[in-house]
Amino acid sequence: MARSLGDSAIQVGAVGLGCWAIGGEWTDSEGNPLGWGEVDDDESVVAIRRALELGANFFDTADVYGAGRSERVLGRALAGHRDEVVIATKWGNVFDESSRTMTGADETPEYARKALHASLSRLGTDYVDLYQLHLSDVDAEVGARLRDVCEEFVAEGLIRGYAWSTDDQARARVFTAGEHCVAVQHECSVLHDAPELLALCEESGVASINRSPLAMGLLTGKYTSADGVARGDIRGTPPGWLRWFTEDGASAQWVARAEAVREVLTSGGRTLAQGAIGWLWARSPRTVPIPGFRSVAQVEQNVGALDFGPLTPEQMKEIEGLLARV
Repeated sequence: MARSLGDSAIQVGAVGLGCWAIGGEWTDSEGNPLGWGEVDDDESVVAIRRALELGANFFDTADVYGAGRSERVLGRALAGHRDEVVIATKWGNVFDESSRTMTGADETPEYARKALHASLSRLGTDYVDLYQLHLSDVDAEVGARLRDVCEEFVAEGLIRGYAWSTDDQARARVFTAGEHCVAVQHECSVLHDAPELLALCEESGVASINRSPLAMGLLTGKYTSADGVARGDIRGTPPGWLRWFTEDGASAQWVARAEAVREVLTSGGRTLAQGAIGWLWARSPRTVPIPGFRSVAQVEQNVGALDFGPLTPEQMKEIEGLLARV
């Protein structure tokens, strides 16, 4: 299964790899965790290369993940394979790499250029396939200026296309008006649908890149309580926007919804995660889920969803009815 990013020549596998978790531990300026706990960089490299062996070619990261660490690890893993892969990264947050701390945000065009060149250096490449604004709630007028800057980057050969990572339809529409906007990155999963953004992607002819396709772990079946949330993991002390977890662990409300659809999602030999990915493929032909990973086993499971493909219309209808009753 392959999908295009918009009307561009950029072809990606139907499932990508989200590289937030491989950034390891990092914090905000007050010391609150923003990562998913500590990771082994060597394991991350092996996992990325295993994804390539399995046919996955799309890797989504951000400069701020691990305060630069995710980009560096990804660049190391993909060295010698640049022509085989599609690399997406994001900008907008300001961070200190030495202390692994996010210190603020910068929405100026000047910073966009500075951040892009820094990302190219960390990734070990001279262009990025997809460059994404990581500030989800800046004013639309600011977004328009940054869209125009992205057009300059395309003309200079520094990027091939661009997107806005936002869950706000009006803001996303500002970017999709640009000639070389090829995607919108937004949250979407079987537990939290995004009909307006999916409709915008269809209307605009761009890809729908789905972050949190596994509800930050709830749709793997691993997290049903506070057990298993490690020190330094954002899910252990969740900020207000993180709906899936509370300070006491996995949210009982969302766990119940996941359990309600477990049987349908795991039918036909799928794992729960593979069923959740199949739901996204069935939801729209433009979706490209980007589940996170920290191990080879997680990569193999997520990419293994390709063996099963989308859920059937009957399964989609059954899931809709089950969730309506929870």
